[in-house]
Amino acid sequence: MSSPKNAILTIGNQQIELPIITGTEGEKAIDLSDLRKNTGFVTYDPSLMNTAVCKSSITYVNGEKGILCYRGIPIERLIKDGVSFVQIAYLLVHGNLPNSSEGKAFSQLLNVNSLMHEDMRHFFDLYPRGAHPMHILSTMINALAVYYPNVDLLSLKEDIDISSARLISTVRTMAAFAYKKSLGEPIVYPRNDLSYCANFLNMMFDSPVAPYHISEQDVRLLNVLLILHADHEQNCSTTTVRTIGSAQVNLYATISAGISALSGPLHGGANQAVMEMLRKIQKDGNIKKFFDKVKDKNNPARLMGFGHRVYKTFDPRARIIKAECTRYFQERHITDPLLQVAFELEKAALTDDYFISRNLYPNVDFYSGILYRALGIPEKMFTVMFALARLPGWIAHWREMIGANTRIVRPRQVYIGKKCRIPSCNSDKSGVN
Repeated sequence: MSSPKNAILTIGNQQIELPIITGTEGEKAIDLSDLRKNTGFVTYDPSLMNTAVCKSSITYVNGEKGILCYRGIPIERLIKDGVSFVQIAYLLVHGNLPNSSEGKAFSQLLNVNSLMHEDMRHFFDLYPRGAHPMHILSTMINALAVYYPNVDLLSLKEDIDISSARLISTVRTMAAFAYKKSLGEPIVYPRNDLSYCANFLNMMFDSPVAPYHISEQDVRLLNVLLILHADHEQNCSTTTVRTIGSAQVNLYATISAGISALSGPLHGGANQAVMEMLRKIQKDGNIKKFFDKVKDKNNPARLMGFGHRVYKTFDPRARIIKAECTRYFQERHITDPLLQVAFELEKAALTDDYFISRNLYPNVDFYSGILYRALGIPEKMFTVMFALARLPGWIAHWREMIGANTRIVRPRQVYIGKKCRIPSCNSDKSGVN
């Protein structure tokens, strides 16, 4: 039996045919783009929970089956094959994994563009010591449009590779500079003999009095963490990038807006909340007591790192990160008491009907904070790491949206305020014009 090509909407005595769009993975959508023109009606969908805002070929997520694919390649295969974050960045932006020559050329672009404009270093001196690193990063990215202004639509085809490479590489340098500034330590410049992730770790932790030893395990782990966060379809920050970009805003200002969207606790700050939760449970030493608080509607306690807006089963990224946790700590012969708390908490939650019935399974944030901490990344930098990882995805969506000649995003609303009051022409006797 063939699938219908149209849906029928009945409004009173009127019937309207609405086209049905089918995606490559079988997802179906009803095209409502002409609904208001033909009927006078709009749809009401708070937070766009059931609305597809675009067609995209970048990332596929199936929440019911726990599937995540970048450009058609399952995330598990990418990790198993040992693909690097730089290769994933190329895959997302260009649509295919780079061959040898493409990979070499892209890596060279990243190296050439790894330095931040030297004048921008002075900006770091003007921020208060307690400034949130995400706010600093958003401001610095926006400032790039002043130093590298040739990123408008007229030069898109010529400059997108350079602009994307500059962002992916320079943001890494900015993040490391900001961290060094917060410690009052000398800034460490990038080196062209190091890989992307090795360079970042070296800029973060090298010191004149304590030279940093670059570990292969650390570099591999950072690659995995960045890959798992590189894109995730139409989330809040990606939708922000597409919305801002639809006004033909330059790439740097658009990405700055995405970083601002990511800075909120409901989007990019979840793994920090997980770490706080694990510490509280460790201090109390009673998981059951914590669960009782979570189940109490009048108690503000929440089970952080579990559940997801899209996934109704295990987040595939969570499975990978848990395995990486076990592997990394065994390889380095180190222990973390919070990891044991996390293992026990997950085991208890997955045998509790309260959480199972609500599809509360571990998500990507549950173990990622533990691994970042093992790498030496401070918790205040966790969201910055998320932004660093998500850059290729944002750039890919911006490029796809621009290439599709998207009209400026302009949602409708259902007005529920006071009725419009039109004054009579003769009602104003004051003589005031």
